[in-house]
Amino acid sequence: MEQDTKDDTDFVKFWNTILEPKFTKYRHILQGGLSRHSAAVIPSLPIKEGMSVLDVGCGWGDMSLQIAEIVGPKGRVVGIDCVDAFLVEARKDAAAKGLSHVEFFRGDAEVALPENEFDYVVARFGTMFFTNPVAALRRMRLALKPGGQMTHIVWRRREDNPAWQEAKEITLRHLPPPGEDADTCGPGPFSMGNQEMAGAMMKSAGYEDISFTRVDEKIMIGTTPEECIEFALAIGPGGEVFREAGEALAEAKRPGIESEMRAFFESQERDEIGIWAPTSSWVISARNPA
Repeated sequence: MEQDTKDDTDFVKFWNTILEPKFTKYRHILQGGLSRHSAAVIPSLPIKEGMSVLDVGCGWGDMSLQIAEIVGPKGRVVGIDCVDAFLVEARKDAAAKGLSHVEFFRGDAEVALPENEFDYVVARFGTMFFTNPVAALRRMRLALKPGGQMTHIVWRRREDNPAWQEAKEITLRHLPPPGEDADTCGPGPFSMGNQEMAGAMMKSAGYEDISFTRVDEKIMIGTTPEECIEFALAIGPGGEVFREAGEALAEAKRPGIESEMRAFFESQERDEIGIWAPTSSWVISARNPA
């Protein structure tokens, strides 16, 4: 099942070289910060004991491990991700929890997935970055047994996600937008935010009984205003604008950007864990025809 690195696309190379160190640095935000979305979604999924489940774009595997506890030792969970460093940590965490029925493999859903193996396929905040979304969604469907189900969670529209979008708008007031040849992590976090368009993608990929459920939850974006700023300029839409502007220009404009960002982050909800800002997602579920 493991895919050879010689087959890596530019997209996969970009994740492993440019984005991985940044994501690893802010794992406590990215993994812990999304906890409210997972808590709102996972308990409602029709995943039962003994099922086989594929987690596409599993990252550090936290959702895979949660699902492994639901399906139990009679079940099976496979997590697939294209980032080597994420998988190393996922395997460590699985071993620490004694979950021997969950496995993690290096893979790219746009290139290949196992076929006709799973009762359920899940993906959390990963499918929006597919370069060829219909083809990848079709591969996810073909990984299912006939009649199997899938659920993926994606961000809704930009304007519904100030936790991400406000940082970009602030940065764009000081720096030019990225050019067409910019290095990116794919189409972007809001590429499936339009329900009609995402539904058409799912239909084109061959799914039936497609449903959309809206989830509005706040996510943790940093433990302090300073960390919120660092995070926003490293990862996400604002970070992409900052990175692609070039170091000299970006650093020259940093004081003004940071001043505006600080005002925004200080206006958000704060508790003993960190600072929380509003986000909105679609939980898209569908079925592989029997």
